[in-house]
Amino acid sequence: MKKMFILFTAVLIGNAVVAQTKKADDVAKFASETVDLGNVKKGNPVTATFTLTNISKEDLIIENVTPGCGCTKSDYTKEPIKPGKTGKITATYNAANAGNFNKSVSVKFMGIQDPKSISIVGVVKE
Repeated sequence: MKKMFILFTAVLIGNAVVAQTKKADDVAKFASETVDLGNVKKGNPVTATFTLTNISKEDLIIENVTPGCGCTKSDYTKEPIKPGKTGKITATYNAANAGNFNKSVSVKFMGIQDPKSISIVGVVKE
């Protein structure tokens, strides 16, 4: 009987931990997760703006935004985003080399374990 109680308790605790795990898609809805910048001129940095809406019932805080490489710089809404309100993330790509590009940006929300990946794409022309 004691073993059954311990097993039952362990299963309940395990389920409770899994049930509390939120994902970025549970708290934020992006208008678009990929922004196509089209054709851009070599040597001209270009900026993409991502708009996200807080779809949770609590304030949403963007903890960190990390570009995938040194050729991309980012900025983001620093103040808490109220439920139903929007925030912005910008990604500026230094278009130094001709050719296609696909640059990812990682977005970390406070209280969410896994970051969300968004991206900018386009073609740098001479």
